[in-house]
Amino acid sequence: MSGLLLIPLLAGSLFGAADRDAVPCPGGAGAWCRGAAVVEVAAPASTSVWKFTRTQGAKDGESFAAIMKTADTTQSDPDFAGLIVRCAPKGKVDVLVALIRPFPPRSRPKVTIAASGGGTLSFEGSMAAAGAAVLLPDEVSAFAAGKWQTTASLSVVVREGDSEIKGMVALNGLREAYHSLLANCGQ
Repeated sequence: MSGLLLIPLLAGSLFGAADRDAVPCPGGAGAWCRGAAVVEVAAPASTSVWKFTRTQGAKDGESFAAIMKTADTTQSDPDFAGLIVRCAPKGKVDVLVALIRPFPPRSRPKVTIAASGGGTLSFEGSMAAAGAAVLLPDEVSAFAAGKWQTTASLSVVVREGDSEIKGMVALNGLREAYHSLLANCGQ
């Protein structure tokens, strides 16, 4: 039953049945049945692809390439947008956590990343993109270039003061997207 969620149907209260244990009968044309009904619903797919983007730099002819993966919205706070891996000057690669609600530009949030296969790391980040992205230290790019390419997902927690934003990002397809990014970094 992989990929399916079992969701108890509390239709008795949702549909106003007089009997709390009654649920709509399948094909019952308004009839009510007793007992707990379970409905199989396809699980939200975490199969969204890594999106490649190229943005213009400040200098004429300058551009920067990046790959982005949106958050698994079923397992993330509404203020968590996803993960960005981008080309940086001097052949570096940056990893950023994208947020919907920005932090103040001078913030130094603590970011904790847990890989689905095990292992948790914490870093101090800095703000980028007017506070809407947290730039992680250079050492994190080694994970994007290696271990994360064989990891199913990352759980991310960003803490700044009393604020905490949690998110989950599926990493399927990272290996191919990362190699495509590297091929476009110098262009």
